[in-house]
Amino acid sequence: MACCAGSWRRLSDSEGEEIAPKRRSPLLDRQGAFWKNAMGFWLLGLCNNFSYVVMLSAAHDILRHQRAPGNQSHVDPGPIPVPHNGSSRFDCNSVSTAAVLLADILPTLLIKLLAPFGLHLLPYSPRVLVSGVCAAGSFILVAFSHSVGTSLGGVVLASISSGLGEITFLSLTSFYPRAVISWWSSGTGGAGLLGALSYLGLTQAGLSPQHTLLSMLGIPALLLVSYFLLLTSPAPQDPGGEEDTETAARQPLMSSEAPESKPDSGSSLSLQERWTVFKSLLPHIIPLVLVYFAEYFINQGLFELLFFRNMSLSHAEQYRWYQMLYQAGVFASRSSLRCCRIRYTWILALLQCFNLGFLMADVWFSFLPSIYLIFLIILYEGLLGGAAYVNTFHNIALETSDEHREFAMATACISDTLGISLSGALALPLHDFLCHLS
Repeated sequence: MACCAGSWRRLSDSEGEEIAPKRRSPLLDRQGAFWKNAMGFWLLGLCNNFSYVVMLSAAHDILRHQRAPGNQSHVDPGPIPVPHNGSSRFDCNSVSTAAVLLADILPTLLIKLLAPFGLHLLPYSPRVLVSGVCAAGSFILVAFSHSVGTSLGGVVLASISSGLGEITFLSLTSFYPRAVISWWSSGTGGAGLLGALSYLGLTQAGLSPQHTLLSMLGIPALLLVSYFLLLTSPAPQDPGGEEDTETAARQPLMSSEAPESKPDSGSSLSLQERWTVFKSLLPHIIPLVLVYFAEYFINQGLFELLFFRNMSLSHAEQYRWYQMLYQAGVFASRSSLRCCRIRYTWILALLQCFNLGFLMADVWFSFLPSIYLIFLIILYEGLLGGAAYVNTFHNIALETSDEHREFAMATACISDTLGISLSGALALPLHDFLCHLS
């Protein structure tokens, strides 16, 4: 890590003599490096999840809007709803928005399932490059798509980018102070809020979905800049072997070749050690799976059905507001680790499952009189989900040893993806069932 500033000179007040160049205080250098890394991980979290969030915010438009070749520059006029049957009491798409969710999450699930067994052989830099290219490709493909199938292909690229990036950057936090986990989590929450809000705001302002997506191409570029130019090389974490540890940490970050195995690194763990670490993570993994199952069942299974007629907001606009408020809650709670820490995350899982049951009952019986009550519940849902995410990874970082932490962080990040995948798979048949009700 660079620890000296450029040379400088000053004159003595009494003698006017030149003083030899001085090195900056190591404390100032450490503080400067900490804030660069903190901001770097915040921006990485923001950029990594941005395309994923935008695709979910655009899910209603992706499924309803198959643009004709001439419709390139204006806002989609809002096609007539296409219910499963004319007598349905719900304003349904022919395909549930859970289809977009599955396209946005299944590639991530596959990456995270396979990653603990071989992804460590690939250095960090090529992974980040692939993630950035896939994110840019997702915006371009969906923007110029003329069919739902092509659009879903773009959503798959966003999923690859987000999944590969998450497992890469969470593993990378094991080489830095634990505090960067909270900055990463806050950044991912910021991606939710800024992604949903920017899509909502730009489309509400009159920009077409196509131009809205193309305007976001700077985000993948910012991801690459944050990683390659903003992050500093990891500092040694073992006072007894600083030089060796720094080399081990620096190698996967900068090398163009696969890092060598180290006796105490996560990549050298035996299968038995990996299984032991995985079992110790189950008390953290299971509650997070339940939290994400419940909240994404709500988001992609029920949001579309929580439709209030006779309002100034159209169905598509209501859906975008739901997504934006949910992401606002996620951002607030993912940024709260410094003031609120929760050890028993199973409490959050129970509360989120209660939210799911309550909103499911409202979809069936329609007893909530105002959309603003739905807004409050969705904001609360986001607060629970964000708190579960940041506290789970913080607790894992505290409870795992240094040699297991990289593997533990990479393995635990399958929790949210597994919960989201299960929710999408169950939301599809629920959508079909409810939309056939008269």
